[in-house]
Amino acid sequence: MEKDKLALFLLLALTLIQGVLGIGVNYGKLANDLPQPAQVAKFLSESTVINRVRLFDANPEILQAFAHTGIDITITVPSDEIPHLAKLNPAQQWVSTNVQRFIPATNIIRILVGNEVLATANKLLISNLVPAMQALHTALVAAPLDHRIKVSTPHSLGILSSSSPPSSGKFRQGYDTHVIKPLLNFLKATNAPFMVNPYPFYDCSTDTVDYALFRPNTGVLDDYTKLQYTNMWDAQLDAVYSAMEALGFEDVEIVIAETGWPSMGDLAQVSVDSQSAAEYNANLVRHVHSGIGTPLMPNRTFETYIFGLFNENLKPGPTCERNFGLFRPNMTPVYDIGILRNTAVADDHPKTLSLIMVVMSLNLAVKIFDMGLI
Repeated sequence: MEKDKLALFLLLALTLIQGVLGIGVNYGKLANDLPQPAQVAKFLSESTVINRVRLFDANPEILQAFAHTGIDITITVPSDEIPHLAKLNPAQQWVSTNVQRFIPATNIIRILVGNEVLATANKLLISNLVPAMQALHTALVAAPLDHRIKVSTPHSLGILSSSSPPSSGKFRQGYDTHVIKPLLNFLKATNAPFMVNPYPFYDCSTDTVDYALFRPNTGVLDDYTKLQYTNMWDAQLDAVYSAMEALGFEDVEIVIAETGWPSMGDLAQVSVDSQSAAEYNANLVRHVHSGIGTPLMPNRTFETYIFGLFNENLKPGPTCERNFGLFRPNMTPVYDIGILRNTAVADDHPKTLSLIMVVMSLNLAVKIFDMGLI
């Protein structure tokens, strides 16, 4: 009996370690100096602990490159295709062309319809968003692929009309009942996640940078719930949760489609350097996988995708937009957070993320074992 328990403990510990060490990244291609997809897929699968990749399209060369790697792939329907895919026949053709011919060799787990569509204020795109999601889901069911591939869409935090304090979180009036509620109904019915793109970087100032980077700080009290917030990430997620709860969908899973911190920027920006970027991303991954959750969502982990995989030299906008990458185009790390397998300890980051995650996983397994749950 004791041997059986020990075996179960070791299996649990291994499962937790494998799950926690997995990191999701956004693989953007707005650059003219990136390695070939085959090189990228080989590098990620053999040299890193990254096991989930989100694409901003359904590039066939990339999908082919990730075949037999075991990496989970999320693909995206470009926003301008949304109106066309609101009808079943085009949706079925899209699934056949961009999904069916690549599986099971490529592990496609999710289709995202557009990106931050509500932020575009484009009425044609917004009105067709949920119908396109429904048509794609119906096409997957008919394939039949519905059991393994989910359909969702990512949102910026601009969908909220109120977010401070977190308990006051509400969706923007008009969108709340006409778009977001039907969308949440669809997600709940298909067991798909509500996906958001929180970026503490864009909301921080010199006064709140410690709060944004998960550093020790005095925290912020939500006067309504009396809950204390020690980082901006928790506050942003709980504002989204409060908005979902107000519509009656607090049980829909939340997935972070993208978040990150740039390693270089313009002079006026706060803490834009490789040390801050490493600190944010390492603390982020440790926090979301710790099982601590947030004040309003305790004891939860969150599937999270860091933006981005590479620095992208053709992205428009301020300098920071071209410097969110974990890696340079030559596949060397911009900074070290323990993503590389068997990586040496970096001078500016004395604990690798992987070691921290292993210790946390073992500690969690011990707690579960001690509680008599195995």
